Amino acid sequence: MTTTPVASAAPLTDGADPAATPTTASMGRRPRRPSASLASMGQRTFTGGLALLFLFPMLWAAVSSVSPQGGTAQTDGYGFANYETLANYQAGIGQYLLNSTIVSVLTVLLTVGVSLLGGYAFARFQFPGKNLLFLGTLAILMVPYATLLIPLYVLLNDLGMQNSLVGLALVLTMFQLPFATFMMRISFEAVPKELEEAALVDGCGSFTALVRVLLPAVRPGLITVGIFAFLAAWNDFITPLILISDSTKVPLPLAVANLRGQTMGIVDYGATEAGVVVLALPCVLIFLLLQRHYVRGFMSGALKG
Repeated sequence: MTTTPVASAAPLTDGADPAATPTTASMGRRPRRPSASLASMGQRTFTGGLALLFLFPMLWAAVSSVSPQGGTAQTDGYGFANYETLANYQAGIGQYLLNSTIVSVLTVLLTVGVSLLGGYAFARFQFPGKNLLFLGTLAILMVPYATLLIPLYVLLNDLGMQNSLVGLALVLTMFQLPFATFMMRISFEAVPKELEEAALVDGCGSFTALVRVLLPAVRPGLITVGIFAFLAAWNDFITPLILISDSTKVPLPLAVANLRGQTMGIVDYGATEAGVVVLALPCVLIFLLLQRHYVRGFMSGALKG
């Protein structure tokens, strides 16, 4: 019986280590270039420096609000005397926070509700003059809103809503609607029409399809609109300065500005810094909680627009 010869393995070269032979997995991975590592490190250093640059004024205000300063309630050691001054100013910080909260919540609800329906109509329906009306809405952004405050003051006075938190919220909503409508239109346009068509085939009406199908899909855009409306309403100064004359109805930014200059023109920097910290905290917390949706909302708009 003849035997079949078995092929022997290829001999290793002299001095070669079997463990050092390249495998398929190791050959598929490319070593990271030093230039790419340096570019990544430089990018992280640059963004970190920008973050510190933007955070520095906030940290400075927080430290100054509890540090000893001449002409303030906190003259010896670190403490919260400046916050006590802010809390006891005129009607009290609780009243001013309530005023700001009412105005901000009303502005957010009205802006989100109107822009949701308006953006849906501009994105999904065809009607005469649609593009012209949309351009007219966006044209409001080119008008300095300070020039409209006096006519709005007269209009609210005729309607009996001057010196009213509801009237203030309506005015702030009007200023937010152009951007909010634009944002919601591009958010709806980024959603495939097949989703809505499938809901309509299943028996849903336009409003039911909006609530059940499209609303979850455009949630990042809604959150983005809500954040912008809240920040604008919470931090606005000139609009309540013109429209609100009752000192007990002013929002917190106007109260902090009034607190800043007191007896004989002396500026209470400690209480002012405490007011800045109180004003900034809700904005920072809301942004940190919703930043993921905020970024997604802008990305959908960037990809569509």
